[in-house]
Amino acid sequence: MIARRSVLALAAGLLAAVSAAPSFAQDYPSHAVRIVVPFGAGGPADVAARLIGNVLQESFGQPFVVENRTGAGGVIGTIEAAKSPADGYTLLMMSNTQTANESLLTADKRKYELMRDLAPIAPVNYSDLVIVVNPQVPVKTLAEFIALAKAQPGKLNYASSGQGTPYHMAGELFKAMAGIDVVHVPYRNSGEARSGVIGGQVQMMIDAVPAMAPNIGENQVRALATTGKQRSTVLPNVPTAIEAGVPAYEATIWLGLMAPAGTPKPIIDKLNAAVNAMVKRPDIVKLWTEQGAVPMSMTPEEFEKFLRGDIEKWADVVKKFDKS
Repeated sequence: MIARRSVLALAAGLLAAVSAAPSFAQDYPSHAVRIVVPFGAGGPADVAARLIGNVLQESFGQPFVVENRTGAGGVIGTIEAAKSPADGYTLLMMSNTQTANESLLTADKRKYELMRDLAPIAPVNYSDLVIVVNPQVPVKTLAEFIALAKAQPGKLNYASSGQGTPYHMAGELFKAMAGIDVVHVPYRNSGEARSGVIGGQVQMMIDAVPAMAPNIGENQVRALATTGKQRSTVLPNVPTAIEAGVPAYEATIWLGLMAPAGTPKPIIDKLNAAVNAMVKRPDIVKLWTEQGAVPMSMTPEEFEKFLRGDIEKWADVVKKFDKS
């Protein structure tokens, strides 16, 4: 009798939880939501998170507050989000840094597993990157830079915003495919790395087109190549790396939103619908097009498949690094 009562009580509790889920999602959000950005202020992820926060605040009538938790190549902020309550009030703005870190960093260094500890919500956008050098570097083209690097192995260096970031991975892939030895200099964030190449502390950097385009326009750096399959609409006079002599080289940075694993599916779906509506807004599309960013739209399930594929892609790239 006691066992039967326990089973009935458990069943009643589960039924109540399932019945309450739609109502819980309908009331969400009832107070402020924070978006953890594991990267520095002023970078693509930070800028996108603030735009998304403003739009979601308009949509839901509650603040969406950006919180920068930087360090360890995005690991610190990712851990913060992964360990937060799974109630929809903590979100993570992430990028291919997180998918690369799954194979670049060992589990004891990450202290989380992306697809176990976080739930996909939606992708946001992607951008091509641009390879730039300080104006004092005596090269005008990518081919000349490669020749200079081959003539001085280990003497030139390049900046990134940290270990495992898209800029670091793009740099290592470029080194492997171009057959050059250029030293990686990790900075704490994109802004500091950008200042490093502008100030001449490092010779080269690979950065997102939207972030670096103003510095190119002001002749603070010299653009050698972009990293997409086609030329950037923002930098139409800059050849792609493929055109400039590195066949098949391609690298991008993409951004997306995740939540702690266990966040109720109705809340995930509600956020997904809001983000997908945002990235299709004509004003947002126009803004991002002018900046060289392309909107992305997927269901949570499609985004999960995309993430798993990206993890596999970067695992293969890391193997190439090891061999080179």
